[in-house]
Amino acid sequence: MTNDQKMKLPRTTLILILLALGLGGFVYFYEIRGATVREEAKEQKQKIFSFAEDDVQSLTVKTKKLTLNLERSPESSNPKWLIKSPISEPANDAIVSYLMDLLVKGNSDAYGGKLRTLSTPAKELGQFALDQPQATINITLKNRQSHQLILGKSNFNGRFLYAHTDPATKPDGNINVLLVSTDFANAVNRELSEWKQPVDNSQKLPGLSTPLPTPTNGK
Repeated sequence: MTNDQKMKLPRTTLILILLALGLGGFVYFYEIRGATVREEAKEQKQKIFSFAEDDVQSLTVKTKKLTLNLERSPESSNPKWLIKSPISEPANDAIVSYLMDLLVKGNSDAYGGKLRTLSTPAKELGQFALDQPQATINITLKNRQSHQLILGKSNFNGRFLYAHTDPATKPDGNINVLLVSTDFANAVNRELSEWKQPVDNSQKLPGLSTPLPTPTNGK
């Protein structure tokens, strides 16, 4: 028997080896690589909005006592945000960033970290105080797309707020209501003075309360 004959594998064995290699590749790409993709998709679905902070051009925050228009500064230097109305002043970037983080990264931690939605008839939004909301946030992106977040009342245990985004009636006549963090209420229910850029007094010299004596010539 020659060496070639000794090394030659039966046809059936070769087929089984190829099948095993193919199955191994499928398991790798589906179970390992695919798990990463599915996890990323899951996290994406849990977010309230899918846009990034840098995509936002302007915000309008309307509460029961204030309507505030914010716009991204055309310059990259501080401040990043400007108040356009009801006054025209630089905005407090820390305050605006707090709200932006909630809009971009925020999700609901209720029910095991899943973004919980409730499908309810549009005529019943009053039970969630979404017909007369405590706040409405309108977002305009750089590509001119717009989004809206409407904040209602707290849920039964006060841990979350009822809300809905880009409100639209579904074919069945219902609207999706979701639970979001109560941090949204803290982020928007502020006095106008809080939205303004703080005054930096560190560069100012202290005023002189008493005039210095005028030098006189001694006799």
